This record gives sequence, structure tokens and C-alpha cells, in this order.
Amino acid sequence: MKSIFPLLALLCLLAMAACSQMPGGSTQAIIGVSDDWDSSHVTLTMVEKNKAGKWQRVLGPFPGRLGRNGCVWGLGQHQNPRGATTKKEGDGRSPAGIFRLGGLWVTHSTPVQHDPAIPYVKVGPNDLWISDPRLPHLYNQHLRLDHPATTAWEKHEQMRQTDYPHSIKLLVHHNTPESVGKPIVGAGSSIFFHIWRRDGAAPTAGCTSMSEENLRALIARLKPDRQPVYILLPRSEYIRLRKSWHLP
Repeated sequence: MKSIFPLLALLCLLAMAACSQMPGGSTQAIIGVSDDWDSSHVTLTMVEKNKAGKWQRVLGPFPGRLGRNGCVWGLGQHQNPRGATTKKEGDGRSPAGIFRLGGLWVTHSTPVQHDPAIPYVKVGPNDLWISDPRLPHLYNQHLRLDHPATTAWEKHEQMRQTDYPHSIKLLVHHNTPESVGKPIVGAGSSIFFHIWRRDGAAPTAGCTSMSEENLRALIARLKPDRQPVYILLPRSEYIRLRKSWHLP
């Protein structure tokens, strides 16, 4: 009779892979930890794997702000708990979980130092980000018109032109084509890192914000070939999931 041990070993490996939520090959992460699900305050740290395969802190910790109502499970690289409440458009919460990072969207007059491999969009009056559920094929995606936004609808969907906190934005792949294939209409759109408002005295609508100095430092260190991710969790969840999700 053939030994069952090879089969058991395979099953164990498959189980471990199912539990691991960190994308394979990711060696750079921004970690956001809040006090609880309803807190709009977050502590941010950037970590990288060294040559020995150990995670080490390279930036932070420093303060940031989340959505005005805290955070809630989002759609990214992780698997949400069964029956969990998830992000909805307009709920005032930041998506929690593990998310890949995307390109830069900038109106700031001072150039943003970044790796050339990171897509860089100089935002202008033709640029929209679609949150309208009536356009499911475009929901949570960038759209560049062949003319400046003029109609009421175009103005509503237009990316902000003169708002300092939104002058530097780093895309978080929550509910994007890159994270879920086809974005789920109503599950939340336009999630970015951006500069905080009123020097951190104000929360966001669902993004993660921080000082301009710290945002520029994070962006300058990002390396796409290290497959960076954003990990956002309340402290109790981070502690609970750290081992099974193989978190830094």
C-alpha cells in the first residue's frame, strides 16, 4: 500500500497557502494599525524584508487619519471573514485588509520623487474617477475625457483640481480591476493615500491621509519590483491574524 504521507504533506501545504494572505513575493509593506474598527486615527509604519528574509522597519511610525467612521473589511488580496460587513460607497470607512498599491495622481506643483516604474498621472480638468453606480463598466476607474469637464455629471466625477490634500495621491487597489477583476458597484471607490486635512485634525471620507512630508517619504521608497502592499487592520485583528496571515 502506498504511503499517505506525501498526500498529507500536500494537503498541509495547500492549507498553509489558503491561510497565508500576504501576496507571494511581497517584500515591502505599509502597515496601518488603528485602535479599533470605529477609530479614524491610524499609526503608519513602512517595513521591508532584508537579505536574511526578516522584516525590518524603514519608516515611521507616524500618525495618519482614516475615514470618519473608522474602517471596515475591503476587497483586496485577502479573504474576508465569512459574513463580515464590507466597505460600501459613502459609508465613511476605510477598507481594511491587504491591498496592492497603484500609481500616482498629482496636481502638486512640486514634482514627487518616485521610482520610474510607478505610473505617474499629472491630473488635469479632463480627468474623472467614476463613482456613479449607473456606469458599472467604468465604476472605480479613471476616465480621461477629450475635453475639460463641463457638465454637472462630469464635474461631480472630476478628480479634484485645486484641493491641497488631494494634490498628491497614491492609489490603493481596493475593489479595482487589478484587485478583483471586475469592480463591484457600490462596494467603494476612489481609495488613495493623500495629504491630510487641517494638519491631521480632520478624518477622511475613506482614504488614508498623512502629512505631506511622510507621504512623499513613503512614495520615494516604494519599489514596484518588491510588490508593495498596504495592510490596514485594527490592532486586535492584526494581533489575531498576524501568524495565520504571515503578516510582518
